[in-house]
Amino acid sequence: MYPNLYYVFKDWFGVEWKPLSFLNTFGLMVAISFVVAAWILTVELRRKEKQGLLLPREEMITVGKPATIFDLITNAILGFAFGYKFLGLFFSKPDMVSPQEYIFSNQGNLAGGIIVALLMAGLKWWDKNKLKLKEPERRVVRIWPHDRVGDIVIMGLVFGILGAKLFDNLEHWDEFWANPIERLLSQSGLTFYGGLILASIAICWYAVSKSIKLKHLVDAAAPALMIAYAIGRIGCQVSGDGDWGIYNSAYISDNSGKVVLANKDDFQKMLNTDSTYFLKGEVWENEDSRRIYVTDRTYPNLSSVPHYSIKAPSFLPVWLFAYSYPQNVNKDGILMPEITDEHNRVLPSPVFPTPLYETLICTLLFFIMWFNRNRIKTPYIMFGLYLSLNGIERFLIEMMRVNRSYGSLKLTQAEIIALLLIASGLLLILIAKKTIKKVEIE
Repeated sequence: MYPNLYYVFKDWFGVEWKPLSFLNTFGLMVAISFVVAAWILTVELRRKEKQGLLLPREEMITVGKPATIFDLITNAILGFAFGYKFLGLFFSKPDMVSPQEYIFSNQGNLAGGIIVALLMAGLKWWDKNKLKLKEPERRVVRIWPHDRVGDIVIMGLVFGILGAKLFDNLEHWDEFWANPIERLLSQSGLTFYGGLILASIAICWYAVSKSIKLKHLVDAAAPALMIAYAIGRIGCQVSGDGDWGIYNSAYISDNSGKVVLANKDDFQKMLNTDSTYFLKGEVWENEDSRRIYVTDRTYPNLSSVPHYSIKAPSFLPVWLFAYSYPQNVNKDGILMPEITDEHNRVLPSPVFPTPLYETLICTLLFFIMWFNRNRIKTPYIMFGLYLSLNGIERFLIEMMRVNRSYGSLKLTQAEIIALLLIASGLLLILIAKKTIKKVEIE
């Protein structure tokens, strides 16, 4: 596993650059997913603009104004925050403090903050000054929907994180209630559907305020959302952030992560050996113990530990069916021998790598949507297709994952939302088809 870029460079190039440890691979893949989604959305919006489905909006702007005090102060504050934390990660972070803990602490590099603050304020002044006119002018500009992709992506990022944290804390309400500040500021705990829902509401509001037709915007965004999700799940798989599936009892693994076929009673023997991991989830270590840290994947008894027994076909690699996530970012599992790094644990038994499945499935669904987008003429059909396909994919994957369930039906939060997405998507497609037929008849 590669919890952060330090492990990537160490494994690939044999160099140990500790400052790279603050760049999490999950966060990097999320950033890449936003970039790819922005490009896909731009391409689709341009296509719809050429078809005359989306039109520009004329807005009055003032050009030639020098930088205001507000502009300079705002850029200085942002620059200080960036320099204080970013340069602090390289030059001031104590070795025993993780990058995430450092980011959310009050520690930082004061000199770095001041330098970057002055640099940002100076760049803003220079940028405004080179365009300054003797007399500022009011001009009318035409702004196309694709010109607003940057704003849409930023809104998606901000409200996506807020929504993800909100829904995650609702799912873990007891932990939030016990320590709300830590849960809110923690870098962990992000629920995809929470981010999708809140970000969608914010972006739809923004689109309406800018006179962008929602029916074409959501259709253009559908393929972008699908591929962004696929790329984001690469981050889950590579970092080992805990989104894996249930145990595959057809295999066993040792404390280095090596996976081999299991004999008849091997899975039960493993449960007995590491019963503390499954039943209590408490810290229990001594000189020769290999037990685990606190985990929320605990069960009332060993017989309730969920597992399937599925052997990989001979023409496919075993890790597609059983993977133990050595050195995962969650620090979940048993101690690995002779590993002294911060991330030195491996799952006691291999699991189904469900993030990898989601990446493969959603990438396939993206290409299906992408190569059929020209054939789908009716507005809202493409977005309805996205909702339905994404809901089906997630519901099926949840059957192989372990999450908290709600109500008498024993459905997880993700399963409930997935079913709602399927129903919403099918209803949207039905309404769209009926509406277009009614227009054709009239």
